[in-house]
Amino acid sequence: MSMPIAILASGNGSNAQAIMDKISAGILDARVCLVACNRPGAGVLERARRANIPHTLLDHALWPDRTSYDAALADAFKKSGAEYIVLAGYMRLLTAGFLQAFEGRVLNIHPALLPSFPGLHGGADALAYGVTLSGCTVHFVEEAVDSGPIIIQAATPVKAGETLDCLMTRVHALEHRIYPQALQWLAQGRISKKGRLTHLAPSDVKHAPRGDDSLIWPPLEEHF
Repeated sequence: MSMPIAILASGNGSNAQAIMDKISAGILDARVCLVACNRPGAGVLERARRANIPHTLLDHALWPDRTSYDAALADAFKKSGAEYIVLAGYMRLLTAGFLQAFEGRVLNIHPALLPSFPGLHGGADALAYGVTLSGCTVHFVEEAVDSGPIIIQAATPVKAGETLDCLMTRVHALEHRIYPQALQWLAQGRISKKGRLTHLAPSDVKHAPRGDDSLIWPPLEEHF
């Protein structure tokens, strides 16, 4: 049975699209119950409409505070039947109440190699710092910003003199591969947590070929 997920986003929704594409291709054993967005006109809503996926706009400006808004979000997700909440470019912090409602079942993708460079501008901060490797991280969400246990990370070299847009193009391409992979591992029941550590149960699935100079760990499997 496919794992029911909900996607929460604020913008264009390219990671949401990558997830929906893997589902449509029969590679990711999941079902998107709901796509929710807090910003009117965001591209992710049109992506969901084109894919015939239930979607809703919950404009945070219409709620008096973060607590009441997150309660409305949690209610919508519970009614959708989602088991996991997938943050895909959601640009607001979640309250403790929301995280308690879906304890251990909220995931995020961050455009830097955590625990370095957490926060809203992780990719830009890494480039400004002068790192020689940057990348992205899929992790479980906890109350502290970008602090939860790590599931998978992908690294890419930072080339001399390159712009943030150039670096982020490669990072986003990696995000679109590792996020669906992390969800597939969850759908297969292969991810377990002990404290801050995650464990991936072994499988006999072949690894995807490495076609570039990126490093991804744990390694991607075929079709990701």
